[in-house]
Amino acid sequence: MRRFLLPVLLLSSAAAAQQGPAPGVPTSIEAARQQRPPASPDWVMTIGIAPIVAPVWQGSRDHGFSIFPDLRINYKDTLFLSIPDGLGWNMINQDGWKIGPLAKIRFRRQQDNGGSPFLIAGGSTALQGMGDVGFAGEFGGFAQKSFVGGKLRARAELRQGTGGHDGLIADTNLSWNDRKRDASLLWSAGVRATWASRDFTNAYFGVNAAQSVATGLPVSFTEGGLVSAGVNASLVKPLGRFGKNGAITLFTSYDRLGDVVARSSLIQQRGQRDQFAVGLAYGYRFGL
Repeated sequence: MRRFLLPVLLLSSAAAAQQGPAPGVPTSIEAARQQRPPASPDWVMTIGIAPIVAPVWQGSRDHGFSIFPDLRINYKDTLFLSIPDGLGWNMINQDGWKIGPLAKIRFRRQQDNGGSPFLIAGGSTALQGMGDVGFAGEFGGFAQKSFVGGKLRARAELRQGTGGHDGLIADTNLSWNDRKRDASLLWSAGVRATWASRDFTNAYFGVNAAQSVATGLPVSFTEGGLVSAGVNASLVKPLGRFGKNGAITLFTSYDRLGDVVARSSLIQQRGQRDQFAVGLAYGYRFGL
């Protein structure tokens, strides 16, 4: 069922999106057969949609309403592709370890309304004069280790950006994932943090001389370090037996910006350190 988690899913881990449910405790061999989920095909696709209320841009004090599409393709427990999780390969997949290459995209930040291409309502004028930040590709790798029968997961990603920014980003996450015995309800909670080099922080939080003239903000250059740290949680309700009719996910997160970006004049005068988000998603999974 964890394949239904929509992270946007910046709110759930890539591993949680790839693991299926287990049956409850059977009382007989026949009961065990009845409770066993159907065999999963090699290729699986998940399509979904996720309405989210969140800060319009990272560090914004204004919130907006966005509707994110979610399209996921998985090949066994080997390859995965989605907007939030990127394109990855579990090159090493044994003894609780998953290690491999990873590529992601970061959507452009627009100065007119501050939002992503999926912004439906709300917006921010705080970025006017800052200029747009273009699309960025981020290429690197990940390592994940599972403990306690897969319930506890530690994950780290390291990616180099190109395009909209040329920074180095490191994401870390520690999450606990559990469910009811009959897999009728799943939940997860975790802590996370993001570090980045100055090339990244200056692209999104710095104010250069030209931007200072256009916005009236003081010139402000940022250093590399902790960008944000926070917590996230999700609750998943499968629909139908073994989620044959899809799943609904309620998710929320809180992040606090680190000092290296919070000291920027952009955040000091037009943003805030505390960042809250909440969303409700639906996903449907089927074999190809």
